[in-house]
Amino acid sequence: MTSRLFEPLELGALRLSNRIIVAPMCQYSADGAGSATEWHMIHLGSLALSGAGLLTIEATAVSAVGRISPDDLGLYSDDNERALGRVLAAIRRHSSIPVAIQLAHAGRKGSSRAPWDGGAQISPDAPEGWVSEAPSAVPHSEGEVPPNALDHEGLARVRDDFVRAAQRAVRLGIDAIELHLAHGYLLHEFLSPLSNERTDEYGGSLDNRMRFPLEVFDAVRAAVPGKMPVWVRVSATDWVPGGWDVPDTIALGLALKQRGCAAIHVSSGGVSPLQKITLGPGYQVPFAKQVKDATGLPTIAVGLITDPEQAEAIVSSGQADAVALARAMLYDARWPWHAAAKLGAQVEAPRQYWRSQPREHKDLFRGLHFGQR
Repeated sequence: MTSRLFEPLELGALRLSNRIIVAPMCQYSADGAGSATEWHMIHLGSLALSGAGLLTIEATAVSAVGRISPDDLGLYSDDNERALGRVLAAIRRHSSIPVAIQLAHAGRKGSSRAPWDGGAQISPDAPEGWVSEAPSAVPHSEGEVPPNALDHEGLARVRDDFVRAAQRAVRLGIDAIELHLAHGYLLHEFLSPLSNERTDEYGGSLDNRMRFPLEVFDAVRAAVPGKMPVWVRVSATDWVPGGWDVPDTIALGLALKQRGCAAIHVSSGGVSPLQKITLGPGYQVPFAKQVKDATGLPTIAVGLITDPEQAEAIVSSGQADAVALARAMLYDARWPWHAAAKLGAQVEAPRQYWRSQPREHKDLFRGLHFGQR
């Protein structure tokens, strides 16, 4: 039986060799000025050899104030661009995997400690802290310093920051852009009535709350080559009564489809500490199916997808067009190899590793042509 998970997938003009995507995963390991370090060389280099169909670089801030933490990766300076370029050059020499980047602005969740340091807000008075910015002057958690509410000049600046970061991504030869509209960061904060209390044209009604994220999408789409796919990651629900929900996500998806969005990556939550999430294997997959069925957009499912058979079932049953893995890839950076072995498929692997091919899976590996894309 042919594995659907290992069939090619086209996202706009970008062709993936299979439907396994390495999800963006924050590493909190930049140099303090947003530039990639040796850690990114090791981390992304390892995942580039995974055999997945696409590697997505972590949430990458479009401005210094748009970082989650002082250690976040950024793409807002020439130094950022040069440092990430060195990482990408190494990947391209030894892998043919397409690379996407997730461009993000942390909004009111900015100026925070790394998770292993507790994740709390850093005071704006601290040397490494800053005042965050958001749709409204409403803090994420009780007791935090409220963010600055963006005025129209601030909105134009943020939109331009996304455009400039996207143009840097083009110069770096990145293959696709994912805009981060999820997990309680700035663009999600505009979407959700829990964080958006504006009374102007960017707040209130659903159309108004979608306005700024759609303006950012339009600006980025217009600023990059037509063949470069641009898509979004969304939180399908806030998991809080009265918050953003699946019907809202579908309305957003339909609006994005009209604008040439190449795909929709369906996650959930993150905008409120009051969220009540029901966890379980593939707990977000039903949201992906609802969005896929209603919008017809190529849809990526994510969230507690850990087993090859589970991933195969999601794709083969039409619940999503692809699956994104995060923690499972950190635990097993060769997850696609092992999935291919279980499902009777083939996967790309560098020739230096061919000797690891188990005897019972002698047709598992396909070779790479180094230096070609």
